[in-house]
Amino acid sequence: MSDSCHSQDPGYAPRKAAYLRRLKLIEGQVRGLQRMVDDDVYCIDVLNQVSAVSSALQAVSLELVDDHLHACVKHAALSGSEEEVNQKMDEILQAVKRLAKLGGK
Repeated sequence: MSDSCHSQDPGYAPRKAAYLRRLKLIEGQVRGLQRMVDDDVYCIDVLNQVSAVSSALQAVSLELVDDHLHACVKHAALSGSEEEVNQKMDEILQAVKRLAKLGGK
């Protein structure tokens, strides 16, 4: 059985264009941060922008988790393969753990 929620057809595929737009905006924010540091902007102002970028990335991450659950994990459940379901559940659990570590530092 092919895995339709892997590299050829990821769970976020229906919203790919929206993700790319958001990531390009975040990229612009990061470039702005570089300019701020280059221009010796006040530390707190730079930190505020770092926080905004971090929040934007976290929002994208949560949407990707949602897409994975509603597409990839759902697909695995419907496949009838307990092994595939367990694999997808383990993947998402590990991803959420990594995200939780990032938020807690």
